[in-house]
Amino acid sequence: QVQLVESGGGVVQAGGSLRLSCAASGRTFSTYAMGWFRQAPGKEREFVGDINWSSGITYYADSVKGRCTISRDNAKNTVLLQMNSLKPEDTAVYYCAARQTPVIITHPNNYRYWGQGTQVTVSS
Repeated sequence: QVQLVESGGGVVQAGGSLRLSCAASGRTFSTYAMGWFRQAPGKEREFVGDINWSSGITYYADSVKGRCTISRDNAKNTVLLQMNSLKPEDTAVYYCAARQTPVIITHPNNYRYWGQGTQVTVSS
């Protein structure tokens, strides 16, 4: 089991920045990568980005590329999502998730463990 806890959500004005954190505990050694997803009301859960736990290699959705940066602190078992130039359409609940397979598929089903989510609201 891997437990994930997100923090750092809140309300920010358009153009602002926010940094989300995800603390992992449990059997983290079995995790290949950590991903970030988001889900807006009435919409499907959407892939934001992913970071390989050992190499640090990142992969981003086109919708956030250039505005978001994912990093990790292996010593603290923490993954960060830095979001800049936020837009109202970035408003969603943001989730971190753990991928236990080396296969990079951005569908939520490819991630086994999930946090409870943190709300991000971008006001116009």
